[in-house]
Amino acid sequence: MNPSIAQPQNIVLIGFMGSGKSTVGRELHQRLGYPLVDMDHAIEQRSGKPITAIFAEDGESAFRDRETALLKELNDPTAPRRIISTGGGIVTRPENRPLLKLLGYVVWLHAPAHVILARTRKTRNRPLLDTEDPAARIHALMQEREPFYQEAAHLKLDTSGLCSAELASGILECSRYFFNNRA
Repeated sequence: MNPSIAQPQNIVLIGFMGSGKSTVGRELHQRLGYPLVDMDHAIEQRSGKPITAIFAEDGESAFRDRETALLKELNDPTAPRRIISTGGGIVTRPENRPLLKLLGYVVWLHAPAHVILARTRKTRNRPLLDTEDPAARIHALMQEREPFYQEAAHLKLDTSGLCSAELASGILECSRYFFNNRA
């Protein structure tokens, strides 16, 4: 990395579906005034269809291709500071993990599987959970992705016992320390 190029001071939220990325992203946006980029929403807008339709019509691989392309696009060191909320599976592609760290301070929002199940139970827009046993699917995906989240993150926060305001406060304090000591 060229030290003469300023590193972006974005806050990037990663984590499993239902971990709180969108909610915490909105809270951080309100507090900081930084633009919020919800990657799933951006992909839906660009594609002109919901993620469920992208998965059904084009397949998961095509969705992941769009995700990686957007991540590369967001890696612009001249862009203004942003809050970036990623999709839960962005870490599954090896090339994405270092790209996430280049974007800024990466926070892994984590919750236990039973909390994720409770949070996602009522939504129909989770194509990976459209299965006979969503609980087993959540456990399997979380186990598969955990080392990838660990590799990509600067900080891991458990979201199950805290509200979005408390999580945002913790993220802001930790990010200040991170950015002030990164030289």
